[in-house]
Amino acid sequence: MTVKEIFDTMDYGPAPESSKEALAWLASKGDFGHFIDGAWTTPGTLFAVMNPATDALLAQVTQGTQADIDAAVTAARTAQPAWAKDGNARAKVLYALARILQKQSRLFAVLETLDNGKPIRESRDIDVPQAIRHFYYHAGMAQIMDAELPDRQPLGVCGQIIPWNFPLLMLAWKIAPALAMGNTVVLKPAEWTPLTALLFADICNQAGVPPGVVNIVTGDGEVGEMIVTSDVDKVAFTGSTAVGRRIRELTAGTGKALSLELGGKGPYIVFEDADIDSAVEGVVDAIWFNQGQVCCAGSRLLVQEGIADAFHAKLRARMDKLRIGDPLDKCIDIGAIVHPRQRARIADMLAAHPEGETYQTQAPDGCFFPPTLITGLSPASPLMQQEIFGPVLVATTFRTPAEAVEIANSTRYGLAASVWSENINLALDVAPKLAAGIVWVNGTNMMDAAAGFGGVRESGFGREGGWEGLEGYTKPRATAPQAQPVAAFAGEGAADGLDRTAKLYIGGKQARPDGGYSRAVFGANGKLLGHAGLANRKDLRNAVEACNAAKGWGTSTGHLRAQILYYMAENLSARADEFADRVAALTGQDGAAEVSASINRLFSAAAWADKYDGQVHDVPIRGVALAMKEPVGTIGILCPDDHPLLGLVSLMAPAIAMGNRVVMVASRPFPLAATDFYQVIDTSDVPGGVVNILTGDPADLADPMARHMDIDAVWSFANPALTRTVETAAAGNLKRTWCGTLDWTLDNTKSILTHATEVRNIWIPYGA
Repeated sequence: MTVKEIFDTMDYGPAPESSKEALAWLASKGDFGHFIDGAWTTPGTLFAVMNPATDALLAQVTQGTQADIDAAVTAARTAQPAWAKDGNARAKVLYALARILQKQSRLFAVLETLDNGKPIRESRDIDVPQAIRHFYYHAGMAQIMDAELPDRQPLGVCGQIIPWNFPLLMLAWKIAPALAMGNTVVLKPAEWTPLTALLFADICNQAGVPPGVVNIVTGDGEVGEMIVTSDVDKVAFTGSTAVGRRIRELTAGTGKALSLELGGKGPYIVFEDADIDSAVEGVVDAIWFNQGQVCCAGSRLLVQEGIADAFHAKLRARMDKLRIGDPLDKCIDIGAIVHPRQRARIADMLAAHPEGETYQTQAPDGCFFPPTLITGLSPASPLMQQEIFGPVLVATTFRTPAEAVEIANSTRYGLAASVWSENINLALDVAPKLAAGIVWVNGTNMMDAAAGFGGVRESGFGREGGWEGLEGYTKPRATAPQAQPVAAFAGEGAADGLDRTAKLYIGGKQARPDGGYSRAVFGANGKLLGHAGLANRKDLRNAVEACNAAKGWGTSTGHLRAQILYYMAENLSARADEFADRVAALTGQDGAAEVSASINRLFSAAAWADKYDGQVHDVPIRGVALAMKEPVGTIGILCPDDHPLLGLVSLMAPAIAMGNRVVMVASRPFPLAATDFYQVIDTSDVPGGVVNILTGDPADLADPMARHMDIDAVWSFANPALTRTVETAAAGNLKRTWCGTLDWTLDNTKSILTHATEVRNIWIPYGA
């Protein structure tokens, strides 16, 4: 044979990784209890953990009970104050965890592959190194917390629930930042894949983690629900959108912090000028990495029409070369599906929707599923809309960049997207238009502890990693007193002068309430001051439509928004005495002080409008991650009862400074300060639809506002009793909510800006 013939006919020989050490560790432990307060509990009711590739029994693990969860939470609560005291001590422990993970990296990698079914190359080269990186990175965060976050403090006890697709890496994403910020944790790994979490528990004692700081409990979804409803201060969940919605409902009104990293249906967009060979190789990483069991997988392939046939042909040829089989073989590309139930779910979804043209390779018998490509689908096809969570790539085509963006944004998800083009101008034009928390340019699946990871829409809210990820594990040191509802004043008699009914303010115009109702507003002295309309859900609908028509505000410059806010402050200042008299008449309080503070808030928001910048993250790859602070979109705001002018301005100004549009429900007892203020808005060059003001009872509008599919976030500072209503209704499309209290006498503008922005991480190749 010639050398060429040898290379053409040569196949990969097996390169098996030994499982001896991992199996020996499992055997040494016997049946597993929970890891609570630094010690192993006596095993209880057991369930089996199987190797999905071989169906062999790996271990027996305890099903948690309510008593187990209570014990874990109590241990965490007891340990938390001492753990929070010393950032340097926390840094040393996190550093020790990173070092031991390095020393035991092969054991963790092999155990992860045995438990999950992913190829050993992925466990060894991606999952374990990334987990180590997170503990190193957050050791540094613990060290500098007091200096860099002096106004923040830990939340307390964090309940954390992680999925089966990246058992060790998701543990690191959750535990490292929580511990760095001084919290303690109760973590539940997935029922199918608990073993690397139990191995991590084993090394916690070796690293000097104090008892109670890390608690690992095992079991099924019922155990996860026990954690959610237990006495924890935060729930952090990664998993399906359906379960995330249930968690949002369970935590509604409890005051628990919540972060949700949920499903995705990521678009993988290939323009005709892309490097086709590189893009094809990128697809392999995007959809067949971890057998497609990745929430940020590029599972929707969008190819420009001119190259679609050639691209699909190259992709099919590449699929034929993918090796599927024993996950412990270092020559394998694709391993086993995590569980027979998950494999059956994938097969059932494809059988239920026999659409398009299917190309499928071969897979061994057992819990394996062949790489699959389905072309010729319409964007509305269920396979293009629903998360399959397997090695199945669905594809369609597009003609123009605008059409690519429209198709990419046509799902309910918004986690990650990839854009492939040799024209960097085109790529950077498209990237910010995509509804996604992460956008990769000419790459995919790039992640790092320094860059936040998380989505928008029904992909959840909150971020993992980076500075923004730490925000979710801290709270302000200063706390405002709990807001209390304020009763409207009663009175009788006619108003001085002509009777006046204040209208709603929608789309830059005064509008009568749809229901035709209004109520009398009496001042502190019992005199009738006027009438205010009672808005209903149709008025809310009209206001949201006005916000949609004003989307251009979000792409205007910070400089322009600053000028308009300064102008608004100028116009309010010119009428300061008039507004002071109105506030005093409404509330019986010092109106001049409230007006002066309101002008100050407008100046602060204007000052920040062109200065609240993003960051460039120095990630350890050949590239940079741009953390861009972008507007949330349309925000519904329930204003506080007290401070009828200052409360409205303090919330409105930061929101519109960042490019959002707002629908504001004015102070219920004192609405006339808000209806006077829209005259200031009218004279300040604010585009119609950017600010919309409704009057009426927030209790009537809170539920429809939180359920509205075109409202992206709701802030509730009205009656605290509405918190549960808002958070429960917001579960419908998993919009962000912020229900709390603020000290309105303080300038909280900068802290409000974090609620007024989403962080989009755009990864760009850079340097050599």
